[in-house]
Amino acid sequence: MLTLLHLLSSVALLVWGTHIVRTGVMRVFGSDLRRILSASIQKKWRAFIAGVGVTALVQSSNATALLVISFVSQGLIGLAPALVILLGADVGTALMARVLTFDLSWLSPLLILFGVITFLSQKKTRVGQVGRAGIGLGLILLALQLIVISAEPITQASAVREVFSSLAGDAVLALLIGALFAMVSYSSLAAVLLTATLAATGLVPLNIALCIVIGSNLGSGFLALLSSRGQGATSRRLVLGSLLFKIIGCVLVVPWIAVLTQWLRQYSLPAAEVVIYFHMLYNLLRCILMLPLVNPMARLTTRMIAEDPAIAAQLTPRYLDSAALDTPSLALANAVRETLRLGDVVEQMLVGFNEVLQGNQQHRREVAHLKDETDMLYGAIKLYLARLPPESLSAVDSRRWAEIIDTAVNLEQAGEIIDRMTSEVSSKSLGVRKSFSLKGMEELNTLYLRLVKNLDLAMSVFLSGDIDNARRLRRAKHRFRLLNQRYSLGHVERLHHKNLQSMETSSLHMGLLADMRRLNSLFCAVAYYVLEVQDEESHSDGEVGVTN
Repeated sequence: MLTLLHLLSSVALLVWGTHIVRTGVMRVFGSDLRRILSASIQKKWRAFIAGVGVTALVQSSNATALLVISFVSQGLIGLAPALVILLGADVGTALMARVLTFDLSWLSPLLILFGVITFLSQKKTRVGQVGRAGIGLGLILLALQLIVISAEPITQASAVREVFSSLAGDAVLALLIGALFAMVSYSSLAAVLLTATLAATGLVPLNIALCIVIGSNLGSGFLALLSSRGQGATSRRLVLGSLLFKIIGCVLVVPWIAVLTQWLRQYSLPAAEVVIYFHMLYNLLRCILMLPLVNPMARLTTRMIAEDPAIAAQLTPRYLDSAALDTPSLALANAVRETLRLGDVVEQMLVGFNEVLQGNQQHRREVAHLKDETDMLYGAIKLYLARLPPESLSAVDSRRWAEIIDTAVNLEQAGEIIDRMTSEVSSKSLGVRKSFSLKGMEELNTLYLRLVKNLDLAMSVFLSGDIDNARRLRRAKHRFRLLNQRYSLGHVERLHHKNLQSMETSSLHMGLLADMRRLNSLFCAVAYYVLEVQDEESHSDGEVGVTN
């Protein structure tokens, strides 16, 4: 029992090491990897190589799959290019299985020592995260050694020998055991390595060992399929397509396992080496052969998994991918995209308000519906960012985090103001058959157009951080305030001349002017984040110059 516990803990250490490598690499290079994958979709061979390279770097095909799933669910790439990247990811993880099974025992303590010193001394820097990845890689190498050591006593047990000897002619059962290995250990690498150890001791015949390797590949596909439950239809199509490719490869290869085993035995090759190289070559050939089938597979999975209209109609965030929370730069980028979407909804509310202002009463319900969407998006963004651990954020990321939160708060408050403005116009003016004066309506239309223009500029500044546009936005805020004051005085002047329409709508008109002024301030607040950063950098440069 203790021996089995040692084996399971070694597998757990392998999984944990893989997780640490993935999070360390993603926090340092996450945005770069995201850019590499998104830029590789134009040609199949580039997407395939990108999948291989990214997976080799992050030590996990699951991590690559999560990145690709986020792209597909956000509509950034199509289903077919995503399937190509996942095929490359399968090859990448097989290649790394070969690399990690070389005798690198001398490297493990060096990586762990270097990683711990670097990570503890510089946690929030890129160098510290590289140290984190070094710790993970050292743990992987250590775990692989422990798995081999822990499996040896198990292979000597008579009960275990009897169980595996019963597999001698049952390829289907061997496939199931391989799938179970991969799913329990959450790692096809651990399953392949354990199989290689069992084959080296003679406990498992070579033909059964090769079937277990194929089964471990199937297991990783089933695991991804189970993990996709509750996600969108596009994500489930992607993991289903990847699994079907693995099933096709299994069906094509398993009937030839006996012939292949007989051919290999005449060369007296080490069983463990045969298992490792078979795993690598099987995935390489399978994935290359499947490349021409990605478009038909994309069409097939689209027919198999239809979009649920009820789910599609729900108000849900599009870009807040929970899988990206381990990589702050990616998570912040997702939050920025969702905040831009919130800005689009607020702009739609402004358009709806203007329609109601022009007398189109039916747009009142549309504005109320959009208000519900702003509440939902704001709440989702806030909770998403709250799940980011503060210690994982660098100084720059912390500032961006605060900027996103404040911008989302301002947009949500703007939505409340627009909803109230629309309701007041609908009830106080249209409902009692009162109308603004021609001059008053002209002034409100002018301010409305300025608000839309400033909101668009604000979202551009929020996304790009452009200094020149931030200054333009600040100037636009001051011009709007002066124009608003002039229109307030103009309304008072009309009251002085006893303009009947102005007198009937005076409280509403002045209230709208005040609300528009608040809206403009909320929209333009983003400019001050950019300008404050610029001022701090200029101040720092000045201090450096004085010191020099």
